[in-house]
Amino acid sequence: MATRSVDSATRWRAHAHRHPLRHRLAVVGPDAADVVRHAGGWLFDRAAAGWEVTVLVSDLDNVGALQILGATVLELRPALAEANHDLWPTAVAVSVQSYLAESEVRAGVLDCLDNGLTEVAVWGDSLPEELEARVGASCHRVSVAAQAFKSCALAAAGFPGEARSPIESFRSGALFPPSFRERMRDLVPLA
Repeated sequence: MATRSVDSATRWRAHAHRHPLRHRLAVVGPDAADVVRHAGGWLFDRAAAGWEVTVLVSDLDNVGALQILGATVLELRPALAEANHDLWPTAVAVSVQSYLAESEVRAGVLDCLDNGLTEVAVWGDSLPEELEARVGASCHRVSVAAQAFKSCALAAAGFPGEARSPIESFRSGALFPPSFRERMRDLVPLA
């Protein structure tokens, strides 16, 4: 399958400013195949629910596979290089490989976990020590429609017939940081 066009960060930002109330999922992975394999069903289900799903990848091969799932695709480095980061996602999903390879991604994930106002999901093996204690096991039950679209996306990424599971597993961080939970406990004493 031919590679489809990748949106520019500037064009994406203009679109996002026209739709300020949408939930946003930002996904960072090394390439389309890795993202589709590990989070493709979750991406499709969020897009089908009306979320703005944006995937940032380093390798632009097979980005059409991500577009099948309803994602806007941006090239990682130019998107990170933009000085204006005024739009913050509701949720972030990151591959461990991209987390380890990109210092800006690592800083962004840690900032999300520190502030606790963004859902954080991580996939991959050998979680770094700074994440190990801050994220716990979680999973997403993939809808039947998402399974079908993920199958098509896997084929477009060069993996036709690859087995797909109705469950995608992640490691997720708490939505609210400990300091927020402590302040709330002080305001609302438990019986």
